[in-house]
Amino acid sequence: MDTATKGFKDVLTEKLGDKVVFDEQNAAGDSATCATICNQFVSSKVDLIMANATPALQAATASTDSIPILGTSVTDYSTALDIADWTGTTGKNVSGTADLAPLDKQAEMIKELFPDAKNVGILYCSAEPNSKYQTTEMTKLLTDMGYSCKEYTFADSNDVASVTSNACDNCDVIYIPTDNTAASCAEAINNVASPKKVPIVTGEEGLCKGCGIATLCISYYDLGRTTGEMAYDVLVNGADVSTMEIKTAPTTTYEYIADRCDALGVKVPDNYVAIEADAE
Repeated sequence: MDTATKGFKDVLTEKLGDKVVFDEQNAAGDSATCATICNQFVSSKVDLIMANATPALQAATASTDSIPILGTSVTDYSTALDIADWTGTTGKNVSGTADLAPLDKQAEMIKELFPDAKNVGILYCSAEPNSKYQTTEMTKLLTDMGYSCKEYTFADSNDVASVTSNACDNCDVIYIPTDNTAASCAEAINNVASPKKVPIVTGEEGLCKGCGIATLCISYYDLGRTTGEMAYDVLVNGADVSTMEIKTAPTTTYEYIADRCDALGVKVPDNYVAIEADAE
């Protein structure tokens, strides 16, 4: 998410130079702080709010219905904003970019890497609605491919190890969607899954580095740049944010952790790019 913010700022700085001023605030995962920050932005009469991740987007939309808001690193806007009849635009003072990599291609990746597997466990935090959305879609896709899927949810970091252990004991492969809580607990997840020799496929790169063997991921920097281009269109060209379609990252990349794949005997196609795991 930090790289998404950097991409956003880089674009606007390139285009506007010293005409653009950023007031960057980090709520450090606290919803109350997030709300306070957004209310301060409204009081300061900022020209635009860039909300990085779903909680920030929800806090921003609760604070104003007039200042243009652009989200980034948001998985699904219809879920985040509770819009039942989704058309691709919000109809509100909100638009932005989604960090959801193509789930159908991630399901195909699991099939490609583990054609003989039978049971796939989907591990995620129950407090994150976007993770539930991804899980529902992946379950449909994987079930159609012949896999048996089961959800394994943890409420917070306190029970992630026990839930991961249960998943490892009952599954051939584990899939973890883009999930902020899981990402913060990646080391704890790896400490359980690695000794049990259960491979984990993840929805994004940070998780993969922490506990996975492969991912189909986006570039968060490019996602931020796309958001910055949208901001320029709003601020300079007068674009109506309520009619701007939600955009996604321009490219995706298949990535893998060589050491973990070798240890598990997983053969990776030539189009995968090797990345370094976090220090273990």
